[in-house]
Amino acid sequence: MEPSGHPPSPPTHAKARPAREWVCEGVFRPLAARLVSPLAQRGINPLHVVLAHTALGVGVGVLLRRGHRVTPAVLLQVKTLLDNLDGQLARATGQTTETGRYLDTEGDLLVNAAVLVGLAGWWGVPLTVLQSLILSVDYLWERDHREARGEVFRDPPAQAGDDPRVLAALKRGYALYFTPQERVLGALFEGRLRAAAGGPPTPDDRLAYTPREINVVAVNLGLSTQLLALGLCLTARRPGVYLWSLPAQALLLAGVQGWREGRVRGKW
Repeated sequence: MEPSGHPPSPPTHAKARPAREWVCEGVFRPLAARLVSPLAQRGINPLHVVLAHTALGVGVGVLLRRGHRVTPAVLLQVKTLLDNLDGQLARATGQTTETGRYLDTEGDLLVNAAVLVGLAGWWGVPLTVLQSLILSVDYLWERDHREARGEVFRDPPAQAGDDPRVLAALKRGYALYFTPQERVLGALFEGRLRAAAGGPPTPDDRLAYTPREINVVAVNLGLSTQLLALGLCLTARRPGVYLWSLPAQALLLAGVQGWREGRVRGKW
């Protein structure tokens, strides 16, 4: 085979998912992949990357509260790049841990709250909850898609040896904020499935209820896309457009939910 004349693309060390977030695949993940090898050679700990992009994101919230717009828009994209980097670096170096997974999730929540409060004052609090629910739908719909097909949802961490006190604190934080959302949404989705199926759902009902198409929609409302959209709105001096997009996203997901219920009723 003749050489192409172009350097090979670096491996992405991406998680296997039923659908891809286009912004990640087209922009942030390939850029982050180019940083994996040099950082791995320098022994950079993925947890330090998580802490760095969390601190950066909180700083963006402070700048937004002070009225800045363009600089936060740029820094949010740097935050997203680092957020795509930490997991790739952890997988490439065999350093995935429970602590890292919880820290990344809760760090993102802290950043989202800081950014939305920075933009909208105390209205940012309910907007943060709404954004969390949108992101939780993505998580639950992927989980249900995999379970309906007998697939592993999340690979076990490569490393053990987490600090038990740190891990316990992170688990408590997750249980207080995320677990109630997941239980309520999970019960809602299961109840809607039973109603659509007219009783206990069969394996075929679950397959009809969890098509790849719903994951395509939900994953493309993921955090990388959210922050890119916010950055564009900030650059255009129209942050309110992003804030109003959150209830619009919730309505879109409600429509998708109705569509997948129809699949079960009609056994499409």
